[in-house]
Amino acid sequence: MHRIMANNEAKTNKEFEETLTECRTLFEKKLHDYGASWRILRPQSLTDQLFIKAKRIRSLEIKKESLVGEGIRPEFIALINYGIVGLIQIYHGFSDTVDMDNDAAMVLYDKYAHEALELMKRKNHDYDEAWRGMRVSSYTDFILTKIERIKEIENLGGETLVSEGIDSNYMDIINYAVFGAIKLRES
Repeated sequence: MHRIMANNEAKTNKEFEETLTECRTLFEKKLHDYGASWRILRPQSLTDQLFIKAKRIRSLEIKKESLVGEGIRPEFIALINYGIVGLIQIYHGFSDTVDMDNDAAMVLYDKYAHEALELMKRKNHDYDEAWRGMRVSSYTDFILTKIERIKEIENLGGETLVSEGIDSNYMDIINYAVFGAIKLRES
């Protein structure tokens, strides 16, 4: 029994790593095209960007049709990348100009992607693959809930009484979006 659980955990860790590698590849290509233009995003604007991505997923889940022709999975990938950008912005602030080159941006991306990956692995161990039994639409709703929490924390100027900070919510958004990306790849 323990061996089966260890095999499942190893399979899941590989899926987490593959998904984050896919996200990194896309991020690096966009960085080539646009540079680190996201450095000018203030926290509230980044939150709104996450919001529109998650709302689009929910809309497509409900309507079952995309008039733009892009599906749900790319939006989960975008949520992962914007979540990592959010972590960079929290710890390094925003800028009025693009103040870092692509190499520096990738170093920071890799740092926070690695932290998110390690947290996912630890949580998956503790929650024993529970995410596999969930519906993709639940990930969407949980992501939207995390975004609403971020908005409230921003409205409070970051002053919470007992709650985790914005960074923890970004980590959870990344986590749920990885689950969604994996599940949609499997189906």
